[in-house]
Amino acid sequence: MGSWPGRRAAISNYPWKQSSKPHKYHNQAAFVFILRKRKMAKERGLISPSDFAQLQKYMEYSTKKVSDVLKLFEDGEMAEYLQGDAIGYEGFQQFLKIYLEVDNVPGHLSQALFQSFQTGYYIEDTVREVTFKLYDTDRNGILDSSEVDRIIIQMMRMAEYLDWDVSELRPILQQMMKEIDYDGSGSVSLAEWLRAGATTVPLLVLLGLEMTLKDNGQHMWRPKRFPRPVYCNLCESSIGLGKQGLSCNPSGETAAAVSGAARPPGEEDAGWGSSWGADLSPSGAVCKYVVHDRCAMKALPCEVSTYAKSRKDIGVQSHVWVRGGCESGRCDRCQKKIRIYHSLVGLHCVWCHLEIHDDCLPAMGHECDCGLLRDHILPPSSIYPSVLASGQERKTSKISQKTVDDLSLSTSEALRIDPVSNTHPLLVFVNPKSGGKQGERVLWKFQYLLNPRQVFNLLKDGPEPGLRFFRDVPDYRILVCGGDGTVGWILESIDKANLPFVPPVAVLPLGTGNDLARCLRWGGGYEGQNLGKILKDLEASKVVHMDRWSVEVIPQQTEEKSDPVPFHIINNYFSIGVDASIAHRFHIMREKYPEKFNSRMKNKLWYFEFATSESIFSTCKKLEESLTVEICGKPLDLSSLSLEGIAVLNIPSTHGGSNLWGDTKRPHGDVHGINQALGATARVITDPDILKTCVPDLSDKRLEVVGLEGAIEIGQIYTKLKNAGHRLAKCSEITFHTTKTLPMQIDGEPWMQTPCTIKITHRNQMPMLVGPPPRSSNFFGFLC
Repeated sequence: MGSWPGRRAAISNYPWKQSSKPHKYHNQAAFVFILRKRKMAKERGLISPSDFAQLQKYMEYSTKKVSDVLKLFEDGEMAEYLQGDAIGYEGFQQFLKIYLEVDNVPGHLSQALFQSFQTGYYIEDTVREVTFKLYDTDRNGILDSSEVDRIIIQMMRMAEYLDWDVSELRPILQQMMKEIDYDGSGSVSLAEWLRAGATTVPLLVLLGLEMTLKDNGQHMWRPKRFPRPVYCNLCESSIGLGKQGLSCNPSGETAAAVSGAARPPGEEDAGWGSSWGADLSPSGAVCKYVVHDRCAMKALPCEVSTYAKSRKDIGVQSHVWVRGGCESGRCDRCQKKIRIYHSLVGLHCVWCHLEIHDDCLPAMGHECDCGLLRDHILPPSSIYPSVLASGQERKTSKISQKTVDDLSLSTSEALRIDPVSNTHPLLVFVNPKSGGKQGERVLWKFQYLLNPRQVFNLLKDGPEPGLRFFRDVPDYRILVCGGDGTVGWILESIDKANLPFVPPVAVLPLGTGNDLARCLRWGGGYEGQNLGKILKDLEASKVVHMDRWSVEVIPQQTEEKSDPVPFHIINNYFSIGVDASIAHRFHIMREKYPEKFNSRMKNKLWYFEFATSESIFSTCKKLEESLTVEICGKPLDLSSLSLEGIAVLNIPSTHGGSNLWGDTKRPHGDVHGINQALGATARVITDPDILKTCVPDLSDKRLEVVGLEGAIEIGQIYTKLKNAGHRLAKCSEITFHTTKTLPMQIDGEPWMQTPCTIKITHRNQMPMLVGPPPRSSNFFGFLC
């Protein structure tokens, strides 16, 4: 292994975020920052030139990621070296050994490095002031022209490694460095550097660039048996009818992101496990390359770029043709068959997915419109490095000091998005664990259908990187692929992100219950339908503003301990009593024996078993004696009822499709307006006659309150043997006072709660996308 530009870039994967604990890993974070710059501060003469050179050699050969090493100290095998919120000298030595991949680091070097970080810098100071001193090699307090040139050279090398057009980059960088010299003295002072660091995003990004900007060239191999003759993209010989090869295409059952190797079927322990089944990074792309198993190791890297690397590529997307991969067998230009004889024939475009004859290529235009899914796709021409923006654009991108400190210097700052006009770019969040293996397959498929930079794996860094990346994109939409819990996570993250534009959210249901997806007409669960069709339905969707509710739980002083409250926001429903008891028993059993809950059918059978036992033992009998209910400050009379549960509904679906409020014959007219008229100006409706005509509306800023007589009644409602529970009220605020420990649940997440007061109040509204109405199966449906 030798020195190569990738080694420098690999160090920069460490995210700069504020720690949840004040100043945690303070000294170590400063060390990480300096490592990212590939230099080391020679503060106070602690590090000699020879030590500095030796350290550089160590780092050239290191393959470790700083973020991975730090995790070992936070919650891994090195946690024993923590001293409060810091790492002592012994722990620092272990950090150096692991990161530099050496058995022994010279003691004087370790000591010098450790002492050099005890200079009182905080992270926000280190990010700018230390970098200035790194480049101020003569220590005269200014960056002269030669030192500025070295900075430009470093940035040019980084840009060259990222495959950018460096010929046009040098004058841009020179102009940018000239702009930093605010007083025109020909040199950059520390004050000017700090001022530039707070406002010049491209400078900060290039000095601390993340590897996510590198198109990794990894193929997404999956085994595939071909129903018709196909030819290897590498050796161009036939794979054979019915024979198995490898396809760079994520739409199948199994896929892997590998770099030049694929695991043959059945070879579990032959050294292939580390790459097989690995998740595709956000910078990967899909080219539908087809090879023999034996040719995979020799296959050229995937050359599909996910963003523009030159100014001439910004704005207009060109076709990206790849030989082969014409699965339809018909030319989209002349509509004739693409006949496969004894060679690799046909071309397909990676972005618009057109398939054509080789001879039809001259007749095709240069510009690619991204095909049928153009409304959702961010083509590479719409994503480009911030540093390639014009001078005026860079001035408008200046951000506050707080933003620089709070956000990591990552893709969200390094790349700029300028979407095609009159489109609605789609930001996709996927929870790979939702719905068994469905989540993984959906992730791979979307990375093929869209630009992989639009698709984010929630198990990696959560939703924050995606929200930051799309922050300033106009008219974009969000698609959440997961269960109701995943949707709630995304909505809460949008709340916290303080976005200038709150995008509407659609749902691709991958969980078990999927109650919110049902109400928004996205179905009860994804069953492998064509994702292209789902995206076309999304284009026809409409926005509805869904109410969200805050939950405040105030426990009483008792010796009993309650479980932690899972959420403090209600998106779907809240309940106390019988249904929460069933959900709690289901939850406990699933936590204890997860292998017994690996399919929707098994989950439903277990739920049925727990509901049956609950109907026999009635653990929540006479619930009205254990609690009181206030709606908008007025007590709700429950004395005439015998209840085992109370449900508070924001949407008309619970427990995977049960409508506890029941169907209401819809009067003609606007549902929202009718609900307002029925309740006049009152915030509370308790009149039984009016409640009979109230239609659930998830945007009317009111909740529906339903009483439940027992588990049998819930089963009857689910199977449509009974229309509804007992309608108690429709209100805009509700308070419960409980006198004993009771099971409760929020959006399907149960817990046991000791005596307490629970207050539910309106929080806000979130724009959600409602799918198009289902097409009537009745031949005369158009008459309805």
